[in-house]
Amino acid sequence: MAERQVKLAAEYQEATARWVKDFVVEYNICPFAKRELERGSIYYQVVMGTQPEALLQSLLLECLRLDQQPEIETSLVIMPELEDFEDYLDVLDWAEQLLQQQGYEGVYQLASFHPDYCFAGAAPNDASNYTNRAPYATLHLIREQTISRLTALHPDPESIPERNIALTEKLGISSLKQLLAACKG
Repeated sequence: MAERQVKLAAEYQEATARWVKDFVVEYNICPFAKRELERGSIYYQVVMGTQPEALLQSLLLECLRLDQQPEIETSLVIMPELEDFEDYLDVLDWAEQLLQQQGYEGVYQLASFHPDYCFAGAAPNDASNYTNRAPYATLHLIREQTISRLTALHPDPESIPERNIALTEKLGISSLKQLLAACKG
């Protein structure tokens, strides 16, 4: 059984790494991701289960990993069994509270991704939702200091979300679905 879990975790990591490379970097969704991909400074942690306490504990352990390993720039906590989007939003809310309670506000920024991500007020089939869709539910820890430094260097960081929305609308829902499905292999 443990061997099967290890194999599954590797598959989830590979799918998420493909998504980072083939979507996030290839389409410049995050203009800062390419540098980290090339440096090999992205850490992928798979957490099985759906129990919020265990998922949040794993997120906290990733914060500690980032504290102790400065060569890791960013960590993706992949939660493949957290399939229900509403349950995911609850975990996201608790994760944000946990980071604040543990003194990580201003240290790590939390970005969120889910295969069924839907922005408030957007239709589920709106292409813009794909800016935050990933193969699996994922909490992304980013060093706040790095984000501040890189956004200061970017010519127009405020335009990134609008550019991504325009890009996803141009690509269209059918292409976006294919891109996301291809990441899973």
